[in-house]
Amino acid sequence: MVTCYIGVGSNIGDRRKFIDDSIAELKNVQGVSVMRISSIYETLPVGDMPQAKYMNGVIEIETNISPKALLRELNRIEDALGRKRTVKNAPRTIDLDILYYGDEKIKDKDLIIPHPMIGEREFVLRGLKELGENDRKYIKDVDVR
Repeated sequence: MVTCYIGVGSNIGDRRKFIDDSIAELKNVQGVSVMRISSIYETLPVGDMPQAKYMNGVIEIETNISPKALLRELNRIEDALGRKRTVKNAPRTIDLDILYYGDEKIKDKDLIIPHPMIGEREFVLRGLKELGENDRKYIKDVDVR
């Protein structure tokens, strides 16, 4: 089993329900065990598009499925919860991103691990630090207040 960290966020509708529903769906994925969930933080949106605040957190899982299979499952959950893929950084019912997949490094057109925006997302850093994932290069100096 590999320990992975998944970023979760929502800023449309009942944000907390979308997050809770995505976690419930993730628990039903064969080969995935949800271990812990960080606190859920309300955050400002990223980018120039006017939109509502997000709720974000980090989910720690253990899995024996491949990174690509995990990505397919996360996309399936997003689709089931009504995510519409329009433009980058658009509002969304749910967003599930693989932050880390063990110590693997992957860079292809569909998947980059570690997630390239970790160091720029304070809510991700806080969630990872809260879960005790302090050894990664982005997390060592985060000031969690």
